This record gives sequence, structure tokens and C-alpha cells, in this order.
Amino acid sequence: MLDLTSKGLALSLASMLLAAPLAHATSATQGAKNEVRLYTLDCGHATFKDFGEFADTGEYDGKPGEIADPCFVIRHPKGILLWDTGLGDKFAANTDGAEPEPGVHVTVPVTLLDQLKTLDLAPADVTYVAFSHFHFDHTGNANEFPGSTWILNKAELNSALANPPPFGVSPDNISAYKTAKTQMIDGDYDVFGDGSVRILKAQGHTPGHQVLEVRLKKTGVVILSGDLYHSRANREFARVPRFNVSRADTLASINRVERIVKNTKARFVVQHDPEDFKALPKIPAYLD
Repeated sequence: MLDLTSKGLALSLASMLLAAPLAHATSATQGAKNEVRLYTLDCGHATFKDFGEFADTGEYDGKPGEIADPCFVIRHPKGILLWDTGLGDKFAANTDGAEPEPGVHVTVPVTLLDQLKTLDLAPADVTYVAFSHFHFDHTGNANEFPGSTWILNKAELNSALANPPPFGVSPDNISAYKTAKTQMIDGDYDVFGDGSVRILKAQGHTPGHQVLEVRLKKTGVVILSGDLYHSRANREFARVPRFNVSRADTLASINRVERIVKNTKARFVVQHDPEDFKALPKIPAYLD
């Protein structure tokens, strides 16, 4: 019962005023827990003296080029998904970068693990790790997450385990899968079971290449390209890299994914394109 004496009324009003901000803070915290958020991490950059391999029709022959190499964290009420793991934190030790092969220069300005700390995350907090494909620039930090569930495409894993390994694959990068909990898939896959985060089959670049579809409340649908394209120009002109395993499969995947983009009015992110990377919010900011 409300005390209507002057002293009791004052105490009651004070209690309500103090409680109001607490109730608001609790509501905001609960809201954050109940929404899907997409964070972009800087997991490296690479420059090429000759970008020719990135189109089998000759447009880049003898010309320099560059790519970004991001990773992505998706916060979901049911857990955390890490999509791709970058070039590898080992490259961050040398501020001048490194040349893993002639004509290619790579830099990692800040480690993936330090960026996770910015989000108050440790490797043990990552529920799932998934990969667009197993090329070394997407698996560099994979073994940092032995306690996560690895979502693995069967065709991609089988290809990576071939002897000798296929172009671009460093099997040592993914050795932790042998002891980690795994979820094997061979087609589209709904990560959290509610349609908000889906891995979509898009083979051609590699046998089990995939893209990621994320449905956000405010932003709408966002599709992360993996290596379906390496640049905006490749997307505009449907150019296919020379090192893709199947030109026909690549073009079929492009056709399918672009139809999904059109039907969902999605924001399409060319992961490797420097301008697309720059246009994304930098942590701790996010898309929601």
C-alpha cells in the first residue's frame, strides 16, 4: 500500500526514480541478448604484383591488385558463430608484413584474438566455427578454436585432405578438426535452426565453397561472399579466377546466389574487396 504521508510519499517517489533507470538498463541488456548482430574483424590484407590469376579472361594480366581478408562474428541468442578465420595471427608479429610467396605481400595489423577481446570474447566463447572454404587465407587461425563446434562441408574437407593438398590449402591450418566436435554438412545449413543464419552451398571456387546469409532486424539480409568473387569488378562482369576448380560450377553458383540477393533485397558483401570491407562497421560497431 502506498504511504500517503509527506515523508512516505517522498520515499516512494525516490524509490520509483531510482528503479526506472535500472528497469531500462535491464530491458536494453535483454534486447541485446535477443537480437542477431554481425561484426566485421580485420584479419589481414594482401597485395599482388600481378593480379592475373583472378580472372581467366585476361583483364588483370600484368596488373597489380589487392584484397582485404576479413573475418566475421555473428552474435545470436543461441551462441556465437565465427565465419572464416583470416590469414593467421602469426603474420601480426612483423609490422612490415611478409611474403608467403614471390609477388605476394601480406599484413595482419591486429590479431583476431585481440579483436575478440574487444567484443569481450575468448576462443572458448565461440560456439561454432565455419568456413567459406579451406584456402589458407580463410583458415589461418582455425586451430585457435578447438573447443568450438566446427561446421564442415564434406566435399571441402575431402578435397583438403587429398595428397598432395590442392592449390591454396594448408592442411596444418585445420588440424584441430580431428579432435573438435564437428557438424558435417553437404548442402545448405541453418546454423541456429531459426533461419537467421544460413550457410548456402556455392561450389566452384573450391569443391565445397559456401556463402553465408544473415538476416538482421534493421539491416535486412546480408550475404557474405566468401570467394564467390574477389572484387566488385569480378562481380559486375562475372569474372572467374583461373584457379577455381570448376568454371561451370562457379557460374551456376553466381546465378543462384544473385537470384537470392535479388529476391531478398540483400546487402551483398564481397569479402575480399577493399571498398566493401571499408564500408562495413568497425568493431565494436556492428550491423543489426
